[in-house]
Amino acid sequence: MTRKKFMLAAVGGTLGLLLRASPSFSQVVANAREQPQTTVQDETIRPFHVHFSDEALTDLRQRVAATRWPDKETVTDASQGVQLATLQKLAQYWATDYDWRKCEAKLNALPQFVTNIDGLDIHFIHVRSKNPNALPVIITHGWPGSIIEQLKIIGPLTDPVAYGGKAEDSFDVVIPSLPGYGFSGKPTAPGWTPVTIAKAWATLMKRLGYTRYVAQGGDWGNAVSEVMALQQPPGLLGIHTNMAATVPPDISKALTYHDTPPTNLTPEERNAWDQLDDFYKNGLAYSQEMSNRPQTLYGISDSPVGLAAWMLDHDIRSYKMIARVFDGKTEGLTRDDVLDNITLYWLTNTGVSSSRLYWDTTQISTGGGFFDIRGVKIPVAVSAFPDEIYAAPRSWAEKAYPKLIYYNKLPKGGHFAAWEQPQLFSEDLQSAFRSLR
Repeated sequence: MTRKKFMLAAVGGTLGLLLRASPSFSQVVANAREQPQTTVQDETIRPFHVHFSDEALTDLRQRVAATRWPDKETVTDASQGVQLATLQKLAQYWATDYDWRKCEAKLNALPQFVTNIDGLDIHFIHVRSKNPNALPVIITHGWPGSIIEQLKIIGPLTDPVAYGGKAEDSFDVVIPSLPGYGFSGKPTAPGWTPVTIAKAWATLMKRLGYTRYVAQGGDWGNAVSEVMALQQPPGLLGIHTNMAATVPPDISKALTYHDTPPTNLTPEERNAWDQLDDFYKNGLAYSQEMSNRPQTLYGISDSPVGLAAWMLDHDIRSYKMIARVFDGKTEGLTRDDVLDNITLYWLTNTGVSSSRLYWDTTQISTGGGFFDIRGVKIPVAVSAFPDEIYAAPRSWAEKAYPKLIYYNKLPKGGHFAAWEQPQLFSEDLQSAFRSLR
């Protein structure tokens, strides 16, 4: 292998973070499923309330106002990264008009809890539907997201009638914060990966008394949900994903080596190729750094604006949407939506601790890509949003998931689908799981 191709393969591996269902990975999953509990755990579920001091909020505003800015980018587009004008508009609003207390009030209006699982405090929102036959669902966020992503779908899922839906489509909703994210504990040793998180989520659902449930996720949430599907804990009926892992092996290999696309791709498949090709070539910097050197990111713990820039530079379509928001245009998100999420990371000082999930997961990777097929055998539902990192084609989804029970292409929405398009997302989730009720 040439040096260039070796380096490209390494990039594909660091994107991978979680691997396809190779024999070695299957064994990792099996071990996590079968390992007995040898210590007595405190299974108490404790109520949780959010409050940050006025001093913390004053310090935040002062730090934002005192930002030392770099020179303006030397190009007229976002090819060099988050643009100066966008970030200065964000900082201006953050330092003067943004009110975190409104977000705090929204969170405290919801039932929130903490429970210790495998030595780590796990924070979660738990909203039960009034419908006694509601289907329980555990919904997992990703990076650079948080529980803020899912707040808008709680109402439509737990009380669909109030949103024009049907009572029989009700869900009990459980939304945990990933380890090292938000209000969950920060791991003090390596080892928290989608494999261990999936096991912890099954423990959480059992602790809440659920004997049958489904799982949902995008980004890391998809990885966790798919690994849950591989582990097949008792009671898990199926999963839903809005960022599916469906890329065939030959496509994954060609993308990793920056080869030309196969000539037999359908228009839908070629669109997915083009989206992934751009991401592989231009969108992987954050993943590489967090997979290899997360502790080096001191700047995102010291500078709120540095943290904001790091989080905005996740994927180009989300970034462009957020840039339009701060230009005053109406989008799926508002300025407050964007800053609620960033401020949560800042106040909890989880910029670096959340990044370690990439490093920890890389340690168990055998080189497969994040979007590679993992071998899920239980029922799967897929929602393909057009502005996701890639919109999974139906043809790939049918090959990736032998028990594909639902597939739908949505007219709008991107990486933060539940946050951007809560009505579309909620209705699709309801449709996706009707056959499993």
